Amino acid sequence: MPVKIRLARHGRKRNAYYYIVVANSRAPRDGKFIERIGSYNPNTNPATIELDFDKALNWMLKGAQPTDTARSILSEEGVLYKKHVIGGVKKGAFDEATAEAKFEAWKAAKAVKQQAKKDALTAAKDSVKADSLAKEAEIKEARTQELAKKKADAAAEAAAAAAEAEVAPEADADTAEA
Repeated sequence: MPVKIRLARHGRKRNAYYYIVVANSRAPRDGKFIERIGSYNPNTNPATIELDFDKALNWMLKGAQPTDTARSILSEEGVLYKKHVIGGVKKGAFDEATAEAKFEAWKAAKAVKQQAKKDALTAAKDSVKADSLAKEAEIKEARTQELAKKKADAAAEAAAAAAEAEVAPEADADTAEA
């Protein structure tokens, strides 16, 4: 019975998420499976991967073959590298302590890389927000100046009308005396 590590699709239309499962290669995509070892949600940025590392490694060591997408997910999480390092220990290339040190160094470098990606996404999001706020502030300032100008013009017109009203009664009084 050839065993595959593959994705089983779930979710609604245009919003899929996947279970990472170990299944018989002849079983249907979303059908019967042997064991569920994780989930993958490509709808988030970056994609969310939850994987039971030990189960995945155990199945890989037993000979389960991952599909292309599952292989990239397992590679991203380090299962394939761990299998490679364990193979080096079995062949006698290095001891188990060196293998663990290599894997931990790889995992640390991977964590730094992922954090840098998340920081870049956050920085881009923050810069877009800051630009938007700056544009809104400029628009608000322009509107405030325009409103102040209108009020000043209205006040000037009212003062001119009041001055005319004062001049008009004096002119009427001069014509009445004559």
